[in-house]
Amino acid sequence: MPLQDYMKIVSVDDHVIEHPRVWTDRLPERYKGSGPQILETDKGHHVWKYEGQIFPYIGLNAVAGREPKDFGMEPVRYEDMIPGCYDPAARVADMDVDGTHAALCFPSFPGFGGGVFQRAKDKELALLCIQAWNDWHIDEWCAYAPDRLIPLGILPVWDPLLAAKEVERLAAKGCRTVSFPDSPVPLGHPGFTSDHWAPVWDACEATEMPVSLHFGSGGFVPGFPFTTRTGTVGRSAEAQVDDTPFAIAISLFATNLMWSTSEILFSGQLQKHPKLQFVLSEGGIGWIPYILERCDFTWDRHRWYQDIDKEAKPSDLFREHFWGCFIDDEHGLKNRHDIGVDRLLLEIDFPHSDSNWPNSRKRANEVLADVPDDEAHKICELNARKLLRFDA
Repeated sequence: MPLQDYMKIVSVDDHVIEHPRVWTDRLPERYKGSGPQILETDKGHHVWKYEGQIFPYIGLNAVAGREPKDFGMEPVRYEDMIPGCYDPAARVADMDVDGTHAALCFPSFPGFGGGVFQRAKDKELALLCIQAWNDWHIDEWCAYAPDRLIPLGILPVWDPLLAAKEVERLAAKGCRTVSFPDSPVPLGHPGFTSDHWAPVWDACEATEMPVSLHFGSGGFVPGFPFTTRTGTVGRSAEAQVDDTPFAIAISLFATNLMWSTSEILFSGQLQKHPKLQFVLSEGGIGWIPYILERCDFTWDRHRWYQDIDKEAKPSDLFREHFWGCFIDDEHGLKNRHDIGVDRLLLEIDFPHSDSNWPNSRKRANEVLADVPDDEAHKICELNARKLLRFDA
């Protein structure tokens, strides 16, 4: 059993469900009617309303503790969730039950990378909403237990200068990572190869702020069409398409980060920003050895006639700039040395359906059973503390 008593699990991917007053408590008076607010429908469901639109799901699959046969896509009222989804005191208690010491929590209603606000019409309001979420998350959620809850921020990525300014503001407040769309393209922005994002990367380097790329945070979901400013080019979470089983999307989510990782490795941006760190949140790790082998093969054969770095091998860049994250990935752990043990991080994913709560530590023991103690300690705790500068 490799997880010895002195090893504490630091989860780099969990989720928080925003309580109803996050924005009504923080937005200027003139915006409280158009900012996010919880309403009750005539069917007794809790829904979010924002800019006149109704967002019917409050929980983003907050089904922790249920049997898989009882899973549904969403709870419809706060009472349908366990309180640890939205109450920090209850969350810490749930972490104690689960054997998890610390947790980094992504948004729910705004989207993992703040996509609801990225697509908003009123960008002045959207910026205030992002700042309100960040202030609530750091000053209220994480402040309840600063040794247990790790601060994360979201950014106004429609404007790189505003986003860079928010990185600096967040760093001053003690934030430890920012969530960025796993692909900006579905949101209508330039991709990772563009210098468009240089102000953001400069700010992240200067503040030692890792960039967390949570799968799906750019709006792309395999199997569902998405539209950019130039037209329909793929599939998105918002679309309702025929009878395609959502199980397909769940199975293929890691492909989002295969795309993002390959794009960044060949972008030339890592050479321009040598301190930049990317975290592949909730992407799994089993695919990483293959994509590194494939990128190296492609680089070896095709770099000479393309505008890509002729000296830096993609797999070497990966081990300097990327961190792989997993919940339950036996195949990836068997091939951990092809990725780099110093670059692996553990996730609990509470309260989503992939989480093993309340048996996460038990399951981690099973998955890490053949991993030596020193490596298991790095994977479950020490690597995260180093990356996030989150002291024991």
